[in-house]
Amino acid sequence: MGKYRLREVKTAAEAKEFIRMAVRIYDGDPMWVQPLDPDIENIFDPRKNPLFQDGEAIRWTLHDDSGRTVGRIAAFYNRELSANEPQPTGGCGFFECIDDQSAADALFDAARGWLAARGLEAMDGSINFGDRMQWWGVLVEGFTLPLYGMNYNPPYYGRLFETYGFRNYFSQHTYLRKMILHAMPEALYQKAERLFANPDYRFEHVDMSDKKKVARDLMAVYNSGWATFSGVKPMEFEHALQMVNTLAPVVDPEVLYFAFHKEQAIGFFVMIPDLNLLIRDFRGRFDLWHKLKLLWRLKVRKQSDRLFGLVFGVAAEFQGRGVEAGMIRRFEQYVERHPGRYNSLEIAWIGDFNPLMMRVAESYVRAEKYKRHVTYRYLFDRDKPFERAPKLGRAKKPTDE
Repeated sequence: MGKYRLREVKTAAEAKEFIRMAVRIYDGDPMWVQPLDPDIENIFDPRKNPLFQDGEAIRWTLHDDSGRTVGRIAAFYNRELSANEPQPTGGCGFFECIDDQSAADALFDAARGWLAARGLEAMDGSINFGDRMQWWGVLVEGFTLPLYGMNYNPPYYGRLFETYGFRNYFSQHTYLRKMILHAMPEALYQKAERLFANPDYRFEHVDMSDKKKVARDLMAVYNSGWATFSGVKPMEFEHALQMVNTLAPVVDPEVLYFAFHKEQAIGFFVMIPDLNLLIRDFRGRFDLWHKLKLLWRLKVRKQSDRLFGLVFGVAAEFQGRGVEAGMIRRFEQYVERHPGRYNSLEIAWIGDFNPLMMRVAESYVRAEKYKRHVTYRYLFDRDKPFERAPKLGRAKKPTDE
């Protein structure tokens, strides 16, 4: 390892240093917003992260000869998730490092060795030991103010990964739409108006007072819209309810839409105000005072004028009927009634393996590619052919034998 030495994170003080060392990496960078400490700490708490039920995680910090912390990394795996890959695949994440390839190599070597000793044959990075919607991918294009939960890093990180031998498994695009009205093609507006005139269709804001109903509707649409694609795992009710409970304190119900056909939920468009505009001065702290301050800025002052488009979906049997256009048109009507409330919409995490969602973002939402993250993969067997993530495709319909 040369001039660097690794230290496994075991104590509370070491866990604190794991978080705090990032502050030195980004010192003077006006675009970086420190994540809330509990959001990082909870990922490595077996009592709060269900992936520990069938998995493990480890963290290290890296130190130079003077004892200064110059890097960090976590390695982790979940047996169920790793088994879904072409080879058993773990992950490395929460990577931070000075611009020194030998330092980065020491961190990657540690993660690879630990995973290989547990039977894993590949690792993805820099990813989350949890939901894909947070802390996932290395930023390679668009080094501007990130959405909360989206990885931000110095431009040299991609080079550190690629020089070590990681390759692009898939890219994740973030799309930006300024609040320009009437941006969709006229034919889509006509489709939307026909549905608005049909009493069987409704486009409504979500009533968050009944979280279980919201979760059931979300799960039903998601599973209908995505179950027809190969390689997609259906959402379970517990996951849907957890998502709804997480969103409830920060959501703006006025920009959270569900579409219904009669009484059946057939589509959703979930957006939340971006929190990074509100927590830049928190420096990771999230005690009671900072929670109250966030709610004051979010709910009373309404200081966030940027929307984070989390998820968009339409039930399979209703795709192409104008439901997508209907939800977007309802959102445009909100913008018309409340000029200046929100100035931009960013839709994050649309993988290049998902051409359908890229088409929705570009043709319906009329957004433009704004940022790009890369999920890198490193195969431990260096002679094994590398393959990028397969495109999502419609599943074949079962046939009678």
